Amino acid sequence: MLLKDLIKRIEVLKIVGNLDIEIKKMVYDSRQVEEGSLFICIEGFKDDGHDYINKAIQNGAVAIVVEKELETYPDGITVVEVADSRETMAYLAAAFFNDPLEKLDLIGVTGTNGKTTTTYIIKSILDNTGRATGLIGSIKNIIGEKTLPATRTTPESMDLYGLFAEMLENRLSHAVMEVSSHALDLKRVEGMDFKVAIFTNISQDHLDFHQSFDEYLLAKSKLFQQLGPGGFAVVNIDDPRSEQIIAAAKGEILTYAIKKEADFQARDIKINSRGVSFTVEGKYNFSLNMKLTGLFNVYNALAAIACGYALGLSPEEVKSGLEKVNGVAGRFEIVDEGQDFTVIVDFAHTPDGLENVLQTALELAKGKIHIVFGCGGDRDKGKRPEMGRIAAEYGDYLVLTSDNPRSEDPIAIIKDIEQGLEKSTTPYEVILDRREAIFYAIEKAGPGDMVLIFGKGHETYQIFKDKTISFDDRQVAREAIRERFAGDMG
Repeated sequence: MLLKDLIKRIEVLKIVGNLDIEIKKMVYDSRQVEEGSLFICIEGFKDDGHDYINKAIQNGAVAIVVEKELETYPDGITVVEVADSRETMAYLAAAFFNDPLEKLDLIGVTGTNGKTTTTYIIKSILDNTGRATGLIGSIKNIIGEKTLPATRTTPESMDLYGLFAEMLENRLSHAVMEVSSHALDLKRVEGMDFKVAIFTNISQDHLDFHQSFDEYLLAKSKLFQQLGPGGFAVVNIDDPRSEQIIAAAKGEILTYAIKKEADFQARDIKINSRGVSFTVEGKYNFSLNMKLTGLFNVYNALAAIACGYALGLSPEEVKSGLEKVNGVAGRFEIVDEGQDFTVIVDFAHTPDGLENVLQTALELAKGKIHIVFGCGGDRDKGKRPEMGRIAAEYGDYLVLTSDNPRSEDPIAIIKDIEQGLEKSTTPYEVILDRREAIFYAIEKAGPGDMVLIFGKGHETYQIFKDKTISFDDRQVAREAIRERFAGDMG
């Protein structure tokens, strides 16, 4: 595509150079530049693309998009100056990939907790009806039979449009994606029209980035302003902040709830270790048996049910797809090696997420509850004492350990958590090495007890200041159980 055609839909402040040049590739990372590339300079948290212009040119860039005026303009290279590179990138990507969203129904799920599971349930429902659906999320990206690794919850706009274009090539009709507050603030979904936007809930998280809870909520609400013609906002009205989401929404409102009367309400909820059953009342009326357990998954299911309604599915289609969902990696995932106690790995890394899972654990546990958890470094410090308090309220024994400490001192993170334990009498141990912590908790568990390992879920790595190592809570838990059994047999 010629550069002059590519920039037709963007607002340009200044152009230096020739617009009649062929753009073969668009990138925002200078390491990915090839001959004939357009390099878009965006400012990240650590690096500024403007500092890599020379490297991009050396690698073959023929044109550059900047949002900062250059002191000198490189010879033979076209420079396009704009007010906002990130915003511009979204519109350039749409043009470069021939507007795939014109032929793809887009579903966005936002909220503090439940995004991943809700997207998986929606995909299951749609796939079950023959509506082939792609998924973009925090665990992986799925296009037909192809699975791609996920580097962040919501990719940059350039990467998103590449995924959408690939979905069309594979004859998919729908795409469901997790939409993070970061993505909304950083304009990664700029200009995208959503068919359905879903609000799961909101509680304290990411305040290191958003500075305040109100800013965090405002970021989430932006998704609901991007509903296209005939779009639907699906909102959990049990959440006290739902009114602000509804006020921001441009499309038709569909509500779901357990406690309040709503368009989709769950009644007669029965939870056990094997799953949950309940009755849906409202715009749909049917009984349901799911393989997913926990009250939090009832909410996730209701969101997916309302989404199915918005997309014109029958109650029978929705029910059938829901009952086929087996579970999501690292979300209340049971690690079973035949032991006489329960081991569960869960991604919960917020106070609300932790409490939701622990409420379910309390209902299911026959013996004591042992909790292994930490908090991520370089992330919202304000939630650490609250997570300590909640863990102590529900747990019989705690093991405080490292999560992903990143650049922070792991001991300092633990001390923040301990502030929430000052008024508690719940016994706890500090074991910084996460592997040792998991082994310790599993060794300590008695018959009928429950060991809950929180924070990392599906992740297969652990991030430190100077290194990233392979680490999978589920694998380590299996090793710990096997070693204990081997010891018992000896």
